[in-house]
Amino acid sequence: MIKTSIPPYFHERRLKLATQNPGAAFILPGTREVLRNIDVGFPFRQETNLYYLTGYDEPDAWAILLCDPASGGAYKLVFFSRERNPEREIWDGARYGIEGATRIFGAHESYPVSELTERLPGLLKSSDKIFYRLNLNESNDRTVLSALDSVRASWGRAGKSLSVISDPQEQIGEMRLFKSASEADCLRKAAKISAQAHQTLMQETKPGMNEAEIEALFDYLCRKNGCGRMGYGSIVAGGANATCLHYHENNEPLQDGQLLLVDAAGEYDYYSADITRTFPIGKRFSQEQAELYEIVLNTQKTLIGMAKPGIRYGVLHKTACEMLTDGLIARKIVDGKRDDLLQSMMFKRFYPHGTGHYLGMEVHDTGLYLKNGESRTVEAGMVFTIEPGIYFQSYDLEVADAYRGIGIRIEDDLLITETGNENLSILAPKEISDIEALKR
Repeated sequence: MIKTSIPPYFHERRLKLATQNPGAAFILPGTREVLRNIDVGFPFRQETNLYYLTGYDEPDAWAILLCDPASGGAYKLVFFSRERNPEREIWDGARYGIEGATRIFGAHESYPVSELTERLPGLLKSSDKIFYRLNLNESNDRTVLSALDSVRASWGRAGKSLSVISDPQEQIGEMRLFKSASEADCLRKAAKISAQAHQTLMQETKPGMNEAEIEALFDYLCRKNGCGRMGYGSIVAGGANATCLHYHENNEPLQDGQLLLVDAAGEYDYYSADITRTFPIGKRFSQEQAELYEIVLNTQKTLIGMAKPGIRYGVLHKTACEMLTDGLIARKIVDGKRDDLLQSMMFKRFYPHGTGHYLGMEVHDTGLYLKNGESRTVEAGMVFTIEPGIYFQSYDLEVADAYRGIGIRIEDDLLITETGNENLSILAPKEISDIEALKR
């Protein structure tokens, strides 16, 4: 749908970035249309940083943000975008055009993207520092580096050095890390829609169905209830497939007596949820499945209780490793002294991934995890996942037969508040009694 206006927070984000980086130029290429075959494109999603700062959602655009060297937050936004084309718009839909980039998205200047190469050197000539992400797109790199070569040539023998090229991901990423009320609301909606879809899957999944059916049902439920797209490629893993952390085939039949791990969520207005639930394909957990599930669930509930302002982020993962190790020892799945097992990181055999990640406009969102060489302190406004898991490979002959081929992960999305956290995905059942009640 073509926009007629955008919320003021896009301008406020640009103002904040300009205030923090006086004299800098931010070069933000958008996503290009990518063909799947000769005349059919892959689904389009705008490059996240460009969208975060402008709200512009058409392909083949560039935004240049020129920050006033006098600070104070003044800036100039220059847009390069597709021109209107009535013939193509019959086929592909309406375009904003050059005038729309100014009127709707607040550009101070806007030009056809065909003029980028010609105009970019003049725009960059007075900037003290250039922010641009190198080595992501060779064609874009050539455009930017060629523009800087033209700037250097224009100085002749003045002896002046070119501006430093820096990656903008830290500057923009730290802004994106702390969610405004409107961003939190988008994440809340994405999580609620996705959590309800997980609940429906628990009710509808039966032996004999295929993983593909479950994926299709989840996708339908998310889109039906307001998500524009999925937040990432869904993982629908029955039985031993759940021991592959990024399983993506999603095409095998589901068998009674096994567990189904579903890691899937929708995206609402460019903000993604990220939820994982593991539940029986049949009506109930086996004793061994329930034992392992409770290890993971108790760990996750403890971590959720710890997630609040003031705690260091890395403490959550450390606690997860300790609790999972304790659970494995208690059930005699591993032998040895607790401290020795932790020191040797034995848990990586059964728990090879981290305990969570930032969440926002991307499922693995931006923001620093370390500050001054140490794990950063959790603050209000952050959103991240808590997702401990435990996985027993089918070929691991050192564990009992009843445990082999079981993979369990439980993942929720937390918004950190001033006093604790809000579990955005709370509507997705995870207690054994609640799951089995749904299955019945």
